[in-house]
Amino acid sequence: MSHTVDIPQELKDSLRKFRFTRHKSNAALVVKINKQKLIMEEVERLDAISPEELAEGEVTNVSPPDLVLSSAVELPEAAPRYVVLSYELVHKDGRTSSPLVLINWAPPACETSLLTLHASALLDFQTTADVGKVLEVRDGTEGLTKELLEAKLLSS
Repeated sequence: MSHTVDIPQELKDSLRKFRFTRHKSNAALVVKINKQKLIMEEVERLDAISPEELAEGEVTNVSPPDLVLSSAVELPEAAPRYVVLSYELVHKDGRTSSPLVLINWAPPACETSLLTLHASALLDFQTTADVGKVLEVRDGTEGLTKELLEAKLLSS
């Protein structure tokens, strides 16, 4: 099978580790596509983060894989990202679960060629990350809220 963008083994290992780690609260793994090399790269790993903080850049608990990032990490308004989010969900009957959801961050200000590349690799990344639920966010920061995320997760 031919792929437009490669997913390096290092990222696959990081995704696997993220999937099987028991997170005490919400956690996110942010991935971008390197357009020049046509590979996916891990941008950062975030702990104890709300969907609004992720979108607006109010993050203080950053656990980067190799380097120290600024404390104001945010999803860019002009570049797409894949975000694997482990979300602490409280069901109507009081049970708590931590489902994984893939957020396809594709804001309207993105370059068309980058959006096309991002869209062509989405299904392959979703399969590799082994995530069933996908939340499309194309409205920028307004499109990623706790309410929208919970409505998507509780819908089925």
